[in-house]
Amino acid sequence: MKTKITEMLHIKHPIIQGGMQNIAYPVLAAAVSNAGGLGTINATNYKTPDSFHEAIREMKQLTDKPFCVNISILPDLDAGDHVRQFIHICGMEQVAAIETAGTKPDKLVPLIHGAGIIHIHKVPAARYGVSAQSCGVDAVTAVGYECGGHPGMDGIGTMVLANEASRSLHIPVIAGGGIVDGRGIAAALALGAEAVVMGTRFLATTEAPISQNHKEWITHSTETSTILIQKSIRNMMRAADNNAARTCLDMEDQGASLQELMSVISGAKGKEAYKTGRLEDGIFPIGMGCCLIRDIKPVGEVMKELVEEMGHALGSVAERM
Repeated sequence: MKTKITEMLHIKHPIIQGGMQNIAYPVLAAAVSNAGGLGTINATNYKTPDSFHEAIREMKQLTDKPFCVNISILPDLDAGDHVRQFIHICGMEQVAAIETAGTKPDKLVPLIHGAGIIHIHKVPAARYGVSAQSCGVDAVTAVGYECGGHPGMDGIGTMVLANEASRSLHIPVIAGGGIVDGRGIAAALALGAEAVVMGTRFLATTEAPISQNHKEWITHSTETSTILIQKSIRNMMRAADNNAARTCLDMEDQGASLQELMSVISGAKGKEAYKTGRLEDGIFPIGMGCCLIRDIKPVGEVMKELVEEMGHALGSVAERM
């Protein structure tokens, strides 16, 4: 299939793997790229430019296909320090795309384009996409309320957001949030998206760096297995409904500060739980679409299944016309 995004990024399928913290490492990302999608590594997984550069080198050893780097923009970031160095490294290593997320990307656009890299910016509402477009980004990822991680405070569902963003912007829109199968991809394309971003589906793969307990939890989940936390600090997150998330909610109800909440919500605790398999001990960001996943497969098989199901879904709709 050809879309504006597959053409822009030189990928075979309109499927992008989400840049999940503590998940998006080279082994998973390279598997997605090798299967015709766009794999993504998360820069926040690396504390120094040297360790980040080593990860980029590892990616290039594992795949000769295009890949992406996710970089979070913090409110107090002035496009300096590590981020500037990370972008420089991406330019040297000819990384295909950088996806930014967080605050307005205006300060990073000239740096990313100056490095010869495609700039994608992630937004939770169409109005932020319009703002990012005015900054000069090449494409926008619009993630809806159903997504794992941070869906934004407005609570806009993917069906509405993908549609509105596609209508409002003249640059390509990538849709995300609750999309875990080929039917979801077909729906996003019908709404005007040029590709999808998927995180949750790639958690239930053999390459995902989380415990078997976490993966099996996904295959037994239901549509009510996730909850929203961190509303009180205006950094809302969708995560698995487990002890850690419930503790966070209780603390928020009692007026806990960010510093107090960090004892529960820190990424380090979640990362440790991924290693030990103690699912209840750490926050597990995951999207509502987890309930549609019933197996754990290699990324290559997942990608093949997604593409085939997408084709069947699009064909089925056409036959009904």
